[in-house]
Amino acid sequence: MKRLLPAWLWLMPFALVFVAFQLAPLGWIAISAFHVEGGWGLGHFREIAGSPFFRQAIWRSLEISLVSSLLGLIIAILACHSLTRTSGPLRRWMIAFTNMTSNFAGVPLAFAFIILMGANGVLTLALQRVGLIEDFSLYSRTGLIVIYTWFQIPLGMLLLFPAFEGLRADWRDAASLLGAGRVAYWRHIGLPVLRPALAGTLTILIANAMGAYATVYALVNTRAC
Repeated sequence: MKRLLPAWLWLMPFALVFVAFQLAPLGWIAISAFHVEGGWGLGHFREIAGSPFFRQAIWRSLEISLVSSLLGLIIAILACHSLTRTSGPLRRWMIAFTNMTSNFAGVPLAFAFIILMGANGVLTLALQRVGLIEDFSLYSRTGLIVIYTWFQIPLGMLLLFPAFEGLRADWRDAASLLGAGRVAYWRHIGLPVLRPALAGTLTILIANAMGAYATVYALVNTRAC
């Protein structure tokens, strides 16, 4: 009987791919962010902090993120509330459609929006012809909010629907008897290519922001449990 290979050997292909495509690029970004002419320092971070262009880009990104997240959350809450009150083929079709559209992101989503709502997009030209819109730019603040809101609606529905499904009808009746209304009930319940080192610095800042968000979320989730 042949001796079986150690378990860690079966993980070697995955480990090599993970190091090559995850850890190695992350390490290069971290090193390049602190590497300046003549040695090491925080020059790239000071340049970003003192540049009106980068400050505006960061605030615009935060604004688009907050607005699209709020809109996507509101629409997802209304959609999940409606799904809990429906049954049959329509409900199953909506759940399957949500699962499918939640994976429709990145380059395919951007290309689809360019075809539909770009400067010469099918939907843009049709709405202009009937006189509903005069000037619409997909690359403006409004256009980007539309794209990100569309992407976040199915993700919000996937996250919220199990919670809505777990709400029991007697809880709603008890809240109503205690005087809580419907609202109160739900209320409670191009530069990177030219400047790779500067791009690495921006990536470090974004990674720190995501890490801070994940830490706060973990602390809140731990206390809630």
